[in-house]
Amino acid sequence: MKALSQKRRHPLAAVALLVLGLMLTGGLYAVVTTVNQAKADTTTFTAGQAHEGEKLFVANCATCHGIGAQGTANGPSLAGVGAAAVSFQVGTGRMPMQMQGPQALQKPAQFNADQTNELAAYVATLGNGPGIPEAQYLDGKGNATVGGELFRVNCAMCHNAAAAGGALTRGKFAPALAGVSNDHIYEAMVTGPQNMPVFNDANITPEGKRDIITFLNTIEHQGSPGGAALGSLGPVSEGLLVWTLVLGVVIGFTIWLTSRTS
Repeated sequence: MKALSQKRRHPLAAVALLVLGLMLTGGLYAVVTTVNQAKADTTTFTAGQAHEGEKLFVANCATCHGIGAQGTANGPSLAGVGAAAVSFQVGTGRMPMQMQGPQALQKPAQFNADQTNELAAYVATLGNGPGIPEAQYLDGKGNATVGGELFRVNCAMCHNAAAAGGALTRGKFAPALAGVSNDHIYEAMVTGPQNMPVFNDANITPEGKRDIITFLNTIEHQGSPGGAALGSLGPVSEGLLVWTLVLGVVIGFTIWLTSRTS
């Protein structure tokens, strides 16, 4: 009994148990992460697309991202970013960048849809990552009310409650979302471009992302029922406009009154 008691109190037993627990937790996390990434990559690309995409990458992207997309001082590694990141960045014209700056600016796309898919196919071979979203989540037929709640909780602090965009720090900004296609909205949520956080399926479900897209479609289509939007900045811009108009009236009345007196 004494020997058994000594073995139970051995200090290495606690260390061994802790190491075993950490290894088990890490292994389970790796498995779950891999399953989620594989599930997200729903688009199947052909080997031919990946081959053509590699040629496009070497000719247009390797200068910054390096041969094999391993990254350089001028651009990060693309291993594991997924096809969705390529579809968003290249499809919106943000990549290739026109010039270095606080963030990549949207501009006319340099590649057509087929070439963008080929680049996405190549990058998808570099590691698991978010894939092109399924069409069922892009139809804009979700619940706009739920989407509005999700948007105000997760997105409005940067993009404005009316999705009109807003300023961030160090010359960066959150863009307005009017005119952004549904697939690019979804891809931005799952890839987190620029300063945007990543909203994976654990944060916002695919159905929730569909609801957010529906909400954005709704407010874009309904326009500004209250009159001039004034940048959708709320009472600040409205108060400034009223103050400017009142001040103009006062100045005009003062000029008219002094001219009458003279």
